[in-house]
This record gives sequence, structure tokens and C-alpha cells, in this order.
Amino acid sequence: MSQSLTYQQIEELKAFPTPTVSNAIELFQVRPPTEGFMRPGLECRFPEFEPVIGYAATATCGAQQPATEPFDMVAYHHAILAQPAPRIAVTQDLDASPIGAPFGEVYSSVHKRLGCVGAITNGGVRDLDEVKELGFQLISGSVMVSHACMHLLDFDVPVEVGQVTIHPGDLIHGDQHGFCIIPEPVAPHLAEACSSIETIERPLLELARSPDFTPEAYSERLAELRANLAAVSEEFSERVKSE
Repeated sequence: MSQSLTYQQIEELKAFPTPTVSNAIELFQVRPPTEGFMRPGLECRFPEFEPVIGYAATATCGAQQPATEPFDMVAYHHAILAQPAPRIAVTQDLDASPIGAPFGEVYSSVHKRLGCVGAITNGGVRDLDEVKELGFQLISGSVMVSHACMHLLDFDVPVEVGQVTIHPGDLIHGDQHGFCIIPEPVAPHLAEACSSIETIERPLLELARSPDFTPEAYSERLAELRANLAAVSEEFSERVKSE
């Protein structure tokens, strides 16, 4: 990503759940509505945490066999620091059947010190109580007992986690529902779009929770919602096209 968000912009986006962020991204019409978000198979380990947002620091790992050559951990750490803050570690376990946990108390503590607010991996995690105490979010494919022969293989490369390809520097938003990638041109306008989504949805929600609800009233209000969404979608999509 060529231009990172400001601290204020990051804080504004943290105020919204990831499904709202995903809905708001659709308003910009910059990618198909079937792309850019996590598929089944991963789980948020601390659903009570507030949403996390950060720039991806990527790596690959394996644990079935011992490492066959040395890994430059110092260079990996500097690659993490080269990403804008805040950061999210994204590690693809390349084992056909993951057996070791790349993220536990120690590894999470190190990544937090490197400015990461959480980690995403298709592999395992462990030391959940200790990592929770750190306030470090984990989204993973499993929970494991052992690190086995865990070692890093590569870093600062595209990875596939949650059936999503993630590139170094991609901006990620995640919470108890999973994660999505925020497209670069959308990012500066996304908090405003999230607010628009919530405003447009509110009358429909109020009716659905009201004793005045009828199928006819709901159908009418739904048509209004769709018309309003179409209008703001045109506005936001034109905004990013003109930049």
C-alpha cells in the first residue's frame, strides 16, 4: 500500500465490526462481492476483543520436518518493521496437515513488540491464556499443544490464508467474524462509508424490531434501503475513480 492511514483513520475504522467494513467496501465497486474476505476454516480466538486493523507482515512456515537451512530472523523482523504501523502478522503454514503452532506466548510477545496487534495463520496457535493477557488477537486454523519442528521458511511474500491471497502491506480488518482486506483506494473513505451503511440500515432495523412491523411495511422499507445504497454506492465509486 503506497500511503498508510493516519492514526485517526485507523481508530475510526476500529469502531466498526468487520461485517460492516465488508459491506461498506462493496459500495465502492472496486472488486467482486465474492472476493477479499476470509472463508470458513479459521476461527477468531478472542472474540471479545475489539476489532484489529493493520498492515500485513507475511511469512511462511512448516513444522513437520526440522529446518534444513538457516533462517535470517533479523531480516524478517526488519521486514515487519518496514510495514506501516499498526501491523498484523500473517503466516501461511505450508504443511499439508499443520502439526505445530507458530504463534504462542513467546512468538506473540515478540510480534507485539514489533508493532503487530495480532496474527492470522492457517496453522495452529497455543498458550491462549498468556496471549490473551497480552491483548494480542489470534485468528487461526486450529489450537495446538506443540510447536513440533516449527520454523519459518520465507517472508515478505504473498501468502494464502483463509482462502485469501494476502500480499505484504495489505491493510486487514478483523474481529470475531474473521477478516477482510481493505483495497487501497477505498481505505481513506471507508469509515465514512461504514457510517453511511449504518445510517441507511437503521430504519429497516427499527421496523424489524417494532410492533408496527408488517410484511408490506418491511418490503417498502427494504426498497428504500436498496435505493439509498445504490445512491451512496454511485457517490463513493465515483469518488475513488476520480482520484
